[in-house]
Order: sequence, then C-alpha cells, then structure tokens
Amino acid sequence: MVVAYFLLPLDHLGPQRPVLSWVLFALLLTVVAVLLLRQIRHVLLDRPDSRPGVVISLLIVLSVHVFSAAYYTLAKQPGEFSGLHTRIDALYFTVVTLATVGYGDITPRGQAARVVTVLQITYSFVFLTAAATALTTRMRDMVVRRPERGRFR
Repeated sequence: MVVAYFLLPLDHLGPQRPVLSWVLFALLLTVVAVLLLRQIRHVLLDRPDSRPGVVISLLIVLSVHVFSAAYYTLAKQPGEFSGLHTRIDALYFTVVTLATVGYGDITPRGQAARVVTVLQITYSFVFLTAAATALTTRMRDMVVRRPERGRFR
C-alpha cells in the first residue's frame, strides 16, 4: 500500500481537477467505511471464518493513505497548508493527526484543509473506536469461552 501511495499519479488531481479530486476522495472514504463496517459486523456476529483483526488493520492503513493523498493534493492549492510539500509530509501529517499528537510543524490554513482534517479526526474516532470495541469484545468472548473448548478459535 505504501508503494502504491508513492506511485499514484496524484499530480493530476488537486487544483487542476477539483471535482474529480473531491469525488474520488469521497468515494474512497465511503468504500473503506463500508468495508470497515462489514468487518465490524463480522466481529459482532462472531463469524469464525473471518480474520477481522488483519482486515481491519489493512483498512485503517488504507484510510490513512486516502487522507494522505487528499492532503497532498490539497497542499497544491496556495494557502491550504503550511509546511506540507511532499507525500512524506502528507503521510506524516496524517499519522500525527491520527495519533492526536499535533506537533504544529504542519498546519491546515485554508478552509478545505481544515474540513478534511476535521473529517479525518471524526472518521478515525468513529471507526477506530468501533473497530477497537468490536475486536476487544471478540477477544474477551474468546477468553471466556476458552475453558469450554480448551483452545482459541
């Protein structure tokens, strides 16, 4: 995924194609959200054939890359970001925002950048909380059932 992020032709998005950029961003986030919800549902329904921890982790990494790509393309618009110039800067800002660290070296200045940042914070909070709750519930249930079966599923 990381290699794909660095190879994507993101230079063709942003100010040159704003509608396409926003549509792709919304579409990708929606697809990741639906897939995350399906995995969370699998966990809550206790489907034994699923590997939700792995899939949920991959989907969270994918959402990080979607936000990073959005920040990178937004940074091409003058006045949107201070300190964000490269894909690594965008990935760094996304991870720092996800971790709620906020060093202050990269800041969203424009309205669009602030909207996407607030969306990332909300998106991450909702889906990370739901995924963590579902996975913790499943692990707790597995531990409780362990004496019955003699092993984890």
